[in-house]
Amino acid sequence: MKIFKMKFIYSLILILSFYFSLFAQTETEMIVVTGDSLVGKFIEGVLIREVFGNVVLTQGNVRITCNKAIQYLGRNDAELIGNVIATQDTLIIKTEKGFYYGNQKMSRSTDGVMLDDRKVILTADSGQYFFNEDRAFFQSNVTLYDTTTTLTSDELTYYKQRDYAVAVANVKIVDAENIIEADSLEHFRNTEITYANSNVKITNIKNNTSIFGGHLEDYRKRKYTLIKLNPVLMQIDSAITLDEDSVEVIAIDTLLINSLTMESFRDTADIFIATDSVKIIRVEFASDNDKTIYIRSEDKIITSKINPEARQPVLWYETSQLTGDSIIIHLEDNKIIMLEVEGNAFLLSQNENYQQRYDQSSGSRVLIYFVDNKINRSEFYGTVYSIYNLFEEDEANGLTKSNSHSAVVYFEDNQVSEVRLYGQPVSEYYPEPQVIGNERSFMLPRFNFIENRPVKEDLLRSIISFDNVKEEKNENGDNTTQ
Repeated sequence: MKIFKMKFIYSLILILSFYFSLFAQTETEMIVVTGDSLVGKFIEGVLIREVFGNVVLTQGNVRITCNKAIQYLGRNDAELIGNVIATQDTLIIKTEKGFYYGNQKMSRSTDGVMLDDRKVILTADSGQYFFNEDRAFFQSNVTLYDTTTTLTSDELTYYKQRDYAVAVANVKIVDAENIIEADSLEHFRNTEITYANSNVKITNIKNNTSIFGGHLEDYRKRKYTLIKLNPVLMQIDSAITLDEDSVEVIAIDTLLINSLTMESFRDTADIFIATDSVKIIRVEFASDNDKTIYIRSEDKIITSKINPEARQPVLWYETSQLTGDSIIIHLEDNKIIMLEVEGNAFLLSQNENYQQRYDQSSGSRVLIYFVDNKINRSEFYGTVYSIYNLFEEDEANGLTKSNSHSAVVYFEDNQVSEVRLYGQPVSEYYPEPQVIGNERSFMLPRFNFIENRPVKEDLLRSIISFDNVKEEKNENGDNTTQ
């Protein structure tokens, strides 16, 4: 009889406590937990229920199933254990162990979590989901998959209704064409727009090209990408060549481009545009210009002025310097086969043994042909003026100064070997005694020796800085996506 009274009193206390907590939270919908069996307890003054077997937790349109639940009635939350599956409409969240907070309508797990909303699959070591906000916040080894991309990061916030994700730290997003890495990234799934910031790197899988910069905007549907804040493009090509002993060796050919802004257009043609303070280095070539257009589909690089009053683009090759209103570089199998200069063309070459002497030619148009990456001949058109130094057994022997309607200059080992003038040519010879010590007086009107030739190490600074940041993060124990 006494045992029956005690059980009745204990049950009455549980019921009253439950209803008191219910009245205390009139503004919040209470969670309901059912199962095969339950046990009510007071632990340190807190009323709990342990529910076992086929557990179902519901709150509005949120439904969670698991093997066991510990419900805290006064707090309106529960600990969920074993095969936990939460659903809301098309949303499914799975984990082995987690918590559900009814007052916030939020779930949390630190035991590995997976989210599937039929648009993306999101996994991480830990995560939270706010059901009223359709917002997920996942941490540590985060991966987001959809039909076109895979995104990994250390932290990620995903807005389900907006199809919008914000990723932070060691971010990498991969699609069929590109790999984007950055310190932070915003990705809009519906519009397929991506913004990346700080230590940005975009790699094109097809052409082995990487661009480093501080800010990136990628518009995938438009097939357009914009990179700003000191961007540097690096394209590495390799080819098998034969050395002097006819042994096959791998030759590495690296193209580097630096500018203030870069754009990539991939709609009808594969076009890359660098604008403002453009610097280019490729093997023995270097360029400094205002605008560069790289048409990959045509193997052609065009450097030009932004406007008629702007400076001319400059191109260097070994000891030669070339200027003009526009310079077109024609490639074949990643080798330069021809340079085409339009408008106020000027070519000068500094002699290696006589630094004050320059071979010079000017005209309205110039074509320069290459064989095995060496100048073979140059063709000048439109009132051609030229000055060429003469040598006898490597000793200076005066110079010739001439003008004609056109000219063809032949080279051997990148040195002038023969000059042919066409169309009423006029030529004058100046013996060595008149030249020595007076070299500066033998300059054509447009002569301008430009010394700020781009240096490879300067262009690589941004790339080295990016790699150093990644290495520092690895040394500090941060997660780095491979």
